[in-house]
Amino acid sequence: MTPASFGRLADGTDVGLFTLSNARGLEVRAIAYGAILVSVRVPDRRGRLDDVVLGFDDLEGYLARSRYFGAIVGRYGNRIANGRFTIDGRTFQLATNNGKNHLHGGLKGFDKVVWRAQPHARDGHTAVAFSYTSRDGEESYPGTLQARVSYTLTERNELIVEYEATTDKPTPVNLTQHSYFNLAGEGHRDVLEHVLSLDADRFTPVDDTLIPTGELAPVGGTPFDFRQPTAIGARIAADDEQLRRGAGYDHNYVLNGRARGPVGQPLHAARVVEPSTGRTLDVATTEPGVQFYSGNHLAGEVGKGGHTYGPRAGFCLETQHFPDSPNHPQFPSAILRPGATYRSKTVFTFGVAP
Repeated sequence: MTPASFGRLADGTDVGLFTLSNARGLEVRAIAYGAILVSVRVPDRRGRLDDVVLGFDDLEGYLARSRYFGAIVGRYGNRIANGRFTIDGRTFQLATNNGKNHLHGGLKGFDKVVWRAQPHARDGHTAVAFSYTSRDGEESYPGTLQARVSYTLTERNELIVEYEATTDKPTPVNLTQHSYFNLAGEGHRDVLEHVLSLDADRFTPVDDTLIPTGELAPVGGTPFDFRQPTAIGARIAADDEQLRRGAGYDHNYVLNGRARGPVGQPLHAARVVEPSTGRTLDVATTEPGVQFYSGNHLAGEVGKGGHTYGPRAGFCLETQHFPDSPNHPQFPSAILRPGATYRSKTVFTFGVAP
């Protein structure tokens, strides 16, 4: 573990930088602001290291131009319709920061706060834990939430992301990691030739504001079928109303065997292969869903090394409860109650294909 400083906020708060590395050459760097993964350097089939997550070279980039690059998002990741939900007969109104809907925790979600960091060893591996106390009423959410997220890097090239949270009042909780990946190396090219597999027979169609309709629709016979390895760009321009609504893929997939809720141990959810470098990414999670986002709305942000991130410069696989779950009682519940502990675990495993 190598701690350092990534910069200071306007009020003088230092933002720590933590570097995890293993003997196989993989390196992960994370900062206390937003618990952001600022870089993940991974070898290709020839042993060449490249950074495979989009982001910025300095703190100012994340403060001024972030599209949630690399961040932990919450208190509720993804969208809540009209920023409104009801718990036990009481209705709460959140900020509407995505058209008429609430997105990723609101105006100042968990991606825009400084977390308390604690480097440590976990089962012989390097790790860093980030904790944050979200006060009752913050972004209009009920209850004081004690949240903790840890990153662990193993010698098997696994980046393990573990989440825990407790509350003193019933509240929605849906934490996720929002890295944009490009396995060719950030800024190299778009991700349309990346080959994706998703362990999902169904997805949640959306209305024209990207709120789920409530249906769990089969992917068979649609451009959303990634049950067999398929290039991201193979059908992204198909004549399909759901693709038009998302300007590409921006949809939640119902992971097989988890439609009723999370599982106790991570199960495989997705695999991505980048043909030119051979880099692979496997995702396993305890969560019931994963949001596949094809980076449709990236709009020329200037990122690391002066690279320009245009549309489809990166993809996201955000493991999660389903969007707008508080307003869909048929979805797995995302309400955390006092006395219970929110737990979630996602494993990103990097490798190379022949």
